[in-house]
Amino acid sequence: MIVGILIAIVYTMGSIVDLFFETIGQNPNWDVAFYLFGIDFLDWQLFVVAPLWIIVILISIIAIWIGYSMLTTPAPVPLEELEEELAAEEAAEEK
Repeated sequence: MIVGILIAIVYTMGSIVDLFFETIGQNPNWDVAFYLFGIDFLDWQLFVVAPLWIIVILISIIAIWIGYSMLTTPAPVPLEELEEELAAEEAAEEK
């Protein structure tokens, strides 16, 4: 719960608040205290691109997993062969 609250606060500061200060507030440097190694981690563009990038990567991983599963899964046995095997097993049990 605490992690969720922290994510909500940071995401709100980085998206809505940062966009407000850059456009209407006319103060694009309001978050100078949050700069780390010269990088603005509360830039609203980062908060738009990062979730989209994560979504694309997750969809790609799922597609890779499905493709790998399709590639490595053996073909199913035809029904005729299964029926023959069952008939042979039943005949062996009756003897």
